[in-house]
Amino acid sequence: MKKILLIGKLNNVVKETNAFLAQFFHVQLCSENAGVLEGMMKIVNPDLVLISLIGAYDIDTSMFFMLSDQYEEIPVLTIGTQEESAKFFKYYEGAQFENLIRPVEHTVIMDAVCRRLGLDKAEVEREAKEQRKGNSGKKRVLVVDDNGTTLRTMKAMLENNYEVALAISGAQAMTSIGKSRPDLILLDYEMPVCDGRMTLEMIRADEEMKDIPVVFLTAINDRANIEAVLKLKPAGYFLKPAVKERLIAEIEKILNGEC
Repeated sequence: MKKILLIGKLNNVVKETNAFLAQFFHVQLCSENAGVLEGMMKIVNPDLVLISLIGAYDIDTSMFFMLSDQYEEIPVLTIGTQEESAKFFKYYEGAQFENLIRPVEHTVIMDAVCRRLGLDKAEVEREAKEQRKGNSGKKRVLVVDDNGTTLRTMKAMLENNYEVALAISGAQAMTSIGKSRPDLILLDYEMPVCDGRMTLEMIRADEEMKDIPVVFLTAINDRANIEAVLKLKPAGYFLKPAVKERLIAEIEKILNGEC
């Protein structure tokens, strides 16, 4: 299944676009910040980048230069009104970039995505239908870690059992949760700037997020650190690197309400 990196502010349009495209592709959400985008490009390795231009005046324009300079082989679709789009036409480099004018139907977006990826739309829809039959009911797990290698390892470890979303910081985790609520969060305890404790506090302070079970991942195996983790009363904690079988067994216990 092809991978799409969907960039944009948290709003109903992005939520609806994500929900629609996620039926047919692996969609990973990303904020409209060039630094965050650079990290996500390396982690996700998308086949296509889709940018929502809603709130275009706040978008970090340097991400257009990064995409054209470093990822010229990856097609980029933008979606915005005539006014929103006009602000960014000067940053588009050749055939890599294409813009769709809002309002636009989901079917038109689907047509453009399939065309840019060289896919047959009918075949994509058929394969997605077959996959939904086999993967119905998958729980969503969000993995939060500032280490790209750890994120890739965790995704490979879990993706056969769960729908896996990734975030490289506490701030990006909050954005991801707001856009698509996970059933469980695996959260790195030792992150710079906004660490695991601060991220957990933000999650618990939000009425719609506070009941999501959070499992801490920590690389420090000493009594003081473990006691500090446990004082926060997470749903669980694991020492890194996690063992696949044990981790999945623990996740299943939590999701089934056995902890």
